[in-house]
Amino acid sequence: MTEYTQLQQIRLQKIEELRTQGINPYPTRAERTHTSLQAIAALEAAPEGEPVPATLAGRIRATRPMGKLSFAHIEDGAGKIQLFFRINELGQEKVDFFNKMFDLGDFIQAEGLMMRTRTGEPTLQVTDFRMLAKAVSPLPADKDVEQPDGTIKRYAALEDPELRARQRYADLAVNPQVRETFRKRAAIIKALRNFLDSNDFLEVETPILQPLYGGAAARPFTTHHNELEQDMYLRISFELYLKRLLVGNLERVYEIGRDFRNEGVSYKHNPEFTQLEFYAAYFDYLKVMDLTEAMIGHVCDAVFGSRKFTFEKEPGKVYELDFTSWRRLEMRQGILETSGIDIAEHPTAESLFQAIVTRHPQAKPDPTVTRGKLIDFLLGEFLEPTLIQPTFLYDYPRDISPLAKPKPGDPLTVERFEGYAAGFELCNAFTELNDPLDQEQRFLDMQEDYDDDEEEKNPLDEDYLRAMRYGMPPNGGFGMGIDRLTMLLTNNRSIREVLLFPASRNEA
Repeated sequence: MTEYTQLQQIRLQKIEELRTQGINPYPTRAERTHTSLQAIAALEAAPEGEPVPATLAGRIRATRPMGKLSFAHIEDGAGKIQLFFRINELGQEKVDFFNKMFDLGDFIQAEGLMMRTRTGEPTLQVTDFRMLAKAVSPLPADKDVEQPDGTIKRYAALEDPELRARQRYADLAVNPQVRETFRKRAAIIKALRNFLDSNDFLEVETPILQPLYGGAAARPFTTHHNELEQDMYLRISFELYLKRLLVGNLERVYEIGRDFRNEGVSYKHNPEFTQLEFYAAYFDYLKVMDLTEAMIGHVCDAVFGSRKFTFEKEPGKVYELDFTSWRRLEMRQGILETSGIDIAEHPTAESLFQAIVTRHPQAKPDPTVTRGKLIDFLLGEFLEPTLIQPTFLYDYPRDISPLAKPKPGDPLTVERFEGYAAGFELCNAFTELNDPLDQEQRFLDMQEDYDDDEEEKNPLDEDYLRAMRYGMPPNGGFGMGIDRLTMLLTNNRSIREVLLFPASRNEA
């Protein structure tokens, strides 16, 4: 049974009083002729002296009773607007009713004529009003305070990041900048779709529940299908299903949707996240680089009108990012520049391990892992933190890239790139392997080289191999986390700030 606070109990009493008076505090119907912005625009467009009738609806954010009259500000999805209640139009009883029965957070419908106050503020002079929804719980208190430089700073009781994530509904209600972040996120996704659609890609949907997970290096979530009497997995990637479509002569396909990885939570990781993947027949990773640069440039232009962004990765560490053009850096060269180790001189895991611990005694690489994982260690320890401006890092080790095509003349390297900005990975792409015999052998090698519980181990997918045997065109593939892109472009340092409902532990 809910235990109500004293303030909530007072509001519950008002609900009962309204019902006693025959007033439904939660009516079935609502009417609105204008949003707040539309009403203000109509007032500005009307000839001098011409009446501008409007019916508005929104949440009460402030009230100022003054005896025979009262002011209030309401907020809707478009903005805020002032209401003016006066006994001349309403009578003292209705003004008193508003002051007594309406609280901050309540939703109100008000009709009247638009006007300007003596200070010039656009205002609705109310001729009638009614309750649309009574708020039982008051929203966290907030106020806007003008700073010495003329900017407005909002002080809100709901500032704790964990509480804001758990109660996103309240966070959105009191923090307009949070609403704007999610409007920008939606616009980013729309711009990505528009770009791919205009480049002849077909948007498709592939299974979320899969009999076998694959296409990425991650631990899956496991569930059970009662009717089929078999365990299933929430997908960790769209890749293997999208590439099956290339076999079926759908030459350019993409999907935007949810992936699920049963892994840790950090400022850039959430177990449930939104991914974009596309695959294009007759592309290689160089063409995918060009397309990626153009696609993200299009998003920047369409949503923000600029390709230059400020990103504060942590307090005091601010980066000025420029997506006008991307640097292209070979992994071997980047690791050599930042660690002093030339990975090409160390073709075995044993040799590379000795080089690392000799040159960097403080480093703690795992001596039992593969050469590719040691290279990945060097990437994370030395190179990745330096990749601030948008960079395509290309040519990766074969044994951590089981779905990528080998680089001609170099059997230890594959045609793969990752896009970096602000020191973290943004996207991942390959010249995709389309040789079914090579693919099968790589799956088999992973069964031998990797422990059963290693995340990098991709299970052997016989149906995917069967599809490849029908013939898969040469192709390039790409994957990008929408959440990370949104973080960068909206200057949010945590992935939780760009997810409406991020994963949280159960409340104690």
